[in-house]
Amino acid sequence: MPHAQRTLLIDKKKPYDSMQLITPPNATPYICKCLLTAIMLAGSHGMASSQTVSEDSLYAISQVTVVGSKGRDIIPSQRLSGEQLQRLNTVSVADALRFFSGMQVKDYGGVGGIKTVNIRSMGSQHLGIYYDGVELGNAQNGQVDLGQFSMDNVEEISVYNGQKSAIFQTASDFGNAGSVYIRTRQPRFTADERTHLKAKAKYGSSDMVRINTLLEQRLTERVTASVSLGGLLSSGKYKFRYRRMNYDGSVAYDTTAVRQNGDVKDFRAEANLYGTLAAGSWGAKAYTYHSKRGIPGAIVNNVWRRHEEQWDHNTFVQGWWQKNVTPGYSARILAKYAYYATRYVNNDTTTLMVDNRYRQQEAYLSTSHMVEILPGWNVSACYDFRWSHLWSDMERCPFPTRYHNLFSLATVAEYGRLRMQGSILANVVSDRLTGTESPSALVRWTPALFLSLYPFETRCLSLRAFAKRSFRMPTFNDLYYADMGNSRLRPETASQYDVGLLYERHWRGNILSDLRIQTDGYLNAVTDKIIAYPKGQQFRWTMMNLGRVHITGLDVSADATMRPWRDVQLTVRLQYTYQDARDVTDKTTSYYQDQIPYIPYNSGAAMMGVAWRGWTVNYSFIYTGFRYSQQENILYNKVQPWYTSDLNIMREMRLGKTRLRMTLEVNNLFSQDYDVILNYPMPKRNYALSLDVEI
Repeated sequence: MPHAQRTLLIDKKKPYDSMQLITPPNATPYICKCLLTAIMLAGSHGMASSQTVSEDSLYAISQVTVVGSKGRDIIPSQRLSGEQLQRLNTVSVADALRFFSGMQVKDYGGVGGIKTVNIRSMGSQHLGIYYDGVELGNAQNGQVDLGQFSMDNVEEISVYNGQKSAIFQTASDFGNAGSVYIRTRQPRFTADERTHLKAKAKYGSSDMVRINTLLEQRLTERVTASVSLGGLLSSGKYKFRYRRMNYDGSVAYDTTAVRQNGDVKDFRAEANLYGTLAAGSWGAKAYTYHSKRGIPGAIVNNVWRRHEEQWDHNTFVQGWWQKNVTPGYSARILAKYAYYATRYVNNDTTTLMVDNRYRQQEAYLSTSHMVEILPGWNVSACYDFRWSHLWSDMERCPFPTRYHNLFSLATVAEYGRLRMQGSILANVVSDRLTGTESPSALVRWTPALFLSLYPFETRCLSLRAFAKRSFRMPTFNDLYYADMGNSRLRPETASQYDVGLLYERHWRGNILSDLRIQTDGYLNAVTDKIIAYPKGQQFRWTMMNLGRVHITGLDVSADATMRPWRDVQLTVRLQYTYQDARDVTDKTTSYYQDQIPYIPYNSGAAMMGVAWRGWTVNYSFIYTGFRYSQQENILYNKVQPWYTSDLNIMREMRLGKTRLRMTLEVNNLFSQDYDVILNYPMPKRNYALSLDVEI
């Protein structure tokens, strides 16, 4: 398991020879030598150079985590973690993902507005969202509303194109075109600590009140627990200016008003258990989310639609167990059960009134096994089973049940400066329907190959390339939704090709202490794309496999940390994305080779932060170029570019063992008028004040 995370557990009550090392045997001597050297150096700190340190001196430590050199992954990730993530001070996970290259976030406005995300223009259904190692699913529409997940307990967000470098993972990790991994905070204690308490209160524009608490407890020497509670209350009202132009450049209408029907009430609770074993670990999680929110409708022809409401009740439990069974064999088991209930109401009397209820259930089981064949060569075999069921009170609902089996074989090998990773995934999907004939089972094979080369001895620079084939199953809505569903749909298929480089250096004693530059050029081809299409003389809308999209793009990101003066730290993060995403479905259509809707050619973001003696000032900038709201790239469908600037000022101090942090936020600093989705205006300048207390 080269360069994967390795954990050395040393029981302070046991002698040195009782150490358990979670790593293949070939790496053990090297890592142990490094650790012993570090321990001895730490013990000698402050002594005269002439003094001799006894080689057999031993120092007991509770836990050491050894992580391979940064940048040595075959598939480098984009990450936001620690202080950098904290400085963003974003409300939801979707807000944080705006700062990753290649990501597009659809935001329908307001605190409670629905937020979905896709990667490299392939659609949200091709993106896997993982919460503490387990994929978040939605068999009904294939989209995960990331606005439901708070940032207050998130420790790290990472984004991978293709898949992770690790092969010791679930089979589903190999199946997506890209993945987002959300890792929540795990308790860490010093020798004399048993309890941590953290609380945060936030008040801001739109009458927003947000309260979050986190309790961490050490139960035993090997078991820790955490409980997180959070709630949000907001009217969702905000001022906006909305201006719509005609195709000839004249103003159709110009409205300045207050956004309505964006109110939200939600409650979130999460409980975790973490335990260590001899050469292993285990964990369990319970999560529940409940909300009632208004859905601010589109403003069309200066008519405001404000009659939609939605209730969500989402609960899941999951657990995992992992162990190095023998020096060359590791195993992991993971399980999850989820229950999602949704009620959607539209009381618009001018259209067909709707009051529908949906209930989803999901059961998930995964087992992974990895064997070291030779030093530097590992092989894994994984099996996942997912059961999904949908109930609805809609008329003619077939109550679909899906059985999804995934089998993966993967290998990773390292030879000198060359690293290779290959995998093949088999998907066997079977749907069962009530009251109608069930479709035949579907089988798909998706291979992937990744290469990474370090051309220089220093390994500061790495070159990489990958080719991967993936697919996404039609959702229950695509197949069985009343009047629009098409049970004969084929899965979408995506072919991905990527070439990139990564440069990473770290210096001591220099003004520039850390530098990371990453760039990728890519080509994605999506076939059998599922789209809604008007068919027949009545132009009845139905779902069909009519889409083909060719996507070429460039992602560039850079991170730097500087210390120009004593006690001053400057951090900079830049990202830029160019995407040319063309519809090549039908040469006879007027939109053949036009840019697909809502994909800008150019987009980017910047983050800059200055820290000095407990004070931190952070500025962030997001830019999205012009794009089109419909398939035809004509002037009338052109959506103007937008940008926002956000500023926050933090002051951190300590009162004994209590840490206090106060934050003032100013979002959309220059009060830009813009909309991410046409006819859904976003808030103008808005403010928030928060207080964090940690004991």
